[in-house]
Amino acid sequence: MSDTWKGLLKDLFTLVLLIIVVVIPIRAFIVSPFIVDGESMHPTFENLDYLIVDEILYRFSAPKRGDVIVFRYPGDPSIFFIKRIIALPGETVFIKSGVVSVLTADGQRLALTEPYIVNEDATYTKNVVLNPEEYFVMGDNRPNSSDSRVWGPLPKKDIIGRVDLRLLPIAKSGFFPGATQYATSTTFAIAS
Repeated sequence: MSDTWKGLLKDLFTLVLLIIVVVIPIRAFIVSPFIVDGESMHPTFENLDYLIVDEILYRFSAPKRGDVIVFRYPGDPSIFFIKRIIALPGETVFIKSGVVSVLTADGQRLALTEPYIVNEDATYTKNVVLNPEEYFVMGDNRPNSSDSRVWGPLPKKDIIGRVDLRLLPIAKSGFFPGATQYATSTTFAIAS
């Protein structure tokens, strides 16, 4: 066997070893790709956006209100959804004519301002109390989203991770796509 072939085989072996030792564990336990399928997160994410999901973050910190997450659909764990966290464990969600407010665990009522929403569902009204380890998630395109309003709270165990990077389309690529800081239009204590 010639030295050229030996060098080529050595390089190929090194590449395969690198993939097995580095790439596969990173892909399996730290980050994973996700392609958006559908319009439930319009205008924040469009059909066929290519995203990178951080799978390790929530092992060290709790999910936060406003995070865009990928999770296994509770009704069929083989299906993956992408939605935004609206309410956290122990909170109560109030939706009246499409306007969302949250009663926090410390008794504060937050009327959420949601500038990312284009299509509000002004006909929808619902109240949901979350248990520990449950989250309330909604799509940004409310009339076209199957979310916690339809199938109930999301168990924490079904969360895969937070969307930290959009790779495609290149014109919209960047870190922390969809990130928001909630400003509250009204905050007041609830009287018992």
